[in-house]
Amino acid sequence: MEKKQPSDKDWKKKLTPEQYKVLRQKGTEKAFSGEYWNCETEGTYVCAGCGGPLFSSEAKFKSGTGWPSFTEPVDPQNITLKDDVGFFTKRTEVLCSQCEGHLGHLFQDGPKPAKTRYCINSTALKLKKK
Repeated sequence: MEKKQPSDKDWKKKLTPEQYKVLRQKGTEKAFSGEYWNCETEGTYVCAGCGGPLFSSEAKFKSGTGWPSFTEPVDPQNITLKDDVGFFTKRTEVLCSQCEGHLGHLFQDGPKPAKTRYCINSTALKLKKK
């Protein structure tokens, strides 16, 4: 994916304050508060920052965590994984490869066979309905 890097000023104009907090400042929305945590509508989840395709509703599952959870991305090249060390833990951060927006984290406690759980903030996503 081609990188899109607007200025910080442009990001603040384009995004809501909550989207800016999550996508640009690596924030996290409160569990069970986001628009998509319990959504069962079919479609493709795209990045709220740049519109790049990220996850399919077919890969979405109920994790019970309060955030949208996916077993895999639409295309592995559309996301970037990065070590996230802090709060006395080591996690794997999930970023949009196109705009480098923070999406959430990857955990190894998902369903079999892959056991991956992409735990993504609703505010970092937009659903393009099928």
